[in-house]
Amino acid sequence: MIEKCNQVSDSSLGRRRPHNVRMNSSGKPLSADDPHAAARGSIVIATRESRLAMWQAEHVQALLQSRFGLRVSLLGMTTQGDQILDRALSKVGGKGLFVKELETALQERRADLAVHSLKDVPMDLPAGFALAAVMEREDPRDAFVSPRYENLHSLPQGACVGTSSLRRVVMLRALRPDLRIEPLRGNLDTRLRKLDEGQYDAIVLAAAGLKRLGLASRIRDVFDTEAMLPAAGQGALGLEIRDDDAPLGAVLQQLVHRPTWLAVHAERAVSRALGGSCSMPLAAHGRWVGEQLQLSAALGHPGDPAAPLLRVVLQRAVTEAQEAEALGNQAAQALVEQGGRAYLQAAAHGG
Repeated sequence: MIEKCNQVSDSSLGRRRPHNVRMNSSGKPLSADDPHAAARGSIVIATRESRLAMWQAEHVQALLQSRFGLRVSLLGMTTQGDQILDRALSKVGGKGLFVKELETALQERRADLAVHSLKDVPMDLPAGFALAAVMEREDPRDAFVSPRYENLHSLPQGACVGTSSLRRVVMLRALRPDLRIEPLRGNLDTRLRKLDEGQYDAIVLAAAGLKRLGLASRIRDVFDTEAMLPAAGQGALGLEIRDDDAPLGAVLQQLVHRPTWLAVHAERAVSRALGGSCSMPLAAHGRWVGEQLQLSAALGHPGDPAAPLLRVVLQRAVTEAQEAEALGNQAAQALVEQGGRAYLQAAAHGG
C-alpha cells in the first residue's frame, strides 16, 4: 500500500514526499545525491493518487520487491489532468496533463520511476526521459457499462451515453448515430458514480481498469475491437525513468512483455506519424496472429459526423521494435492516402 505522504514546505501541485524516503544530512532525498537508485537497492515510484493509478503502482512495487529485493516506496501526486474536470482534455492540453507532474518529480530526483497507463503517455517523451518497459497487457477492449441496458444495441432511441474520448465518440456515432453522447470526466470511481446517479443511461470505459480494480461485474458488454478499435497502448502499463539511469533501466527490462512491447510500438508509431492527440479521433491496435503482428488503425473526422471512418489493417512478421514502428508508419501513410490529410487538418483547426 502507499505510504501516507506529508506536505512539504513547497505547496505547489504534486510536491509531496513519502514518510519512508531516506534523507541525507542536508534534508534532501537520497535519490537527489545518487542518480542510480536501483544500484542502491531503493527506489521511489511516482504515481497519480486515483484508485486505479495506485493499484498500478502497487502492482509494480510488489513485482520489484518480490523479484529483485528492492526497497520501493510510492510518491502519490495530483496532476493537472486530475484537477481539471470541467473541460475536455483536448481543450486544456491533452493527456500529457496526467504525466507532467510525475516527470517533474523524476527530473528533480524526488522519484526514480513513474508508472503510467500507456494510453495516457504522449507519443514523444521530453528530453531526458525514457520508456524503460511495457508490461503484459490487460484486456485492451472498451466496456459498455449500464445499470439498465445489456449492450449498446439495447439502448433506446436518443439515449445518453457518457465519454470524453473523441475516439469513442466517433465510433459510437458510427454504430448508433441516434445516441446523445455527453462529456464524462473524472477518475473511474467518479464516472461510475455519475452513472449510478442517473446522469447517463450508459458509459464507455476501458475494460482493463474495471478488471484491475475488481469491478468486472460492472461490465455489461465488451465491444469487439472491430466495432470499437482501442486507443494506442490501451490496457498496457508503461514504466518511465530518467534516460541516464542505466541500472534501473536494466532491472525494468526484465519486466518487459515482448509481445505487448512490440504491439504498442506499432500502435504508438501510427499516432506519432499522424501527430495524434486528444483532439484527433485516432485508434490503433495490434494483435498477434501466429508469428505475425496484425495492426488495425482507424481515423475519424473530429467535426463532421457524416464523414466516413477511415480504416486500415496490415499484417507482417515483426521481431524487433524498429520493424513494429515501420508497420505503424505504413498504416499511418495508408490512412493519409485514404483522405486522412483533410481529417488531420480539421483536427489541427479544432474540428
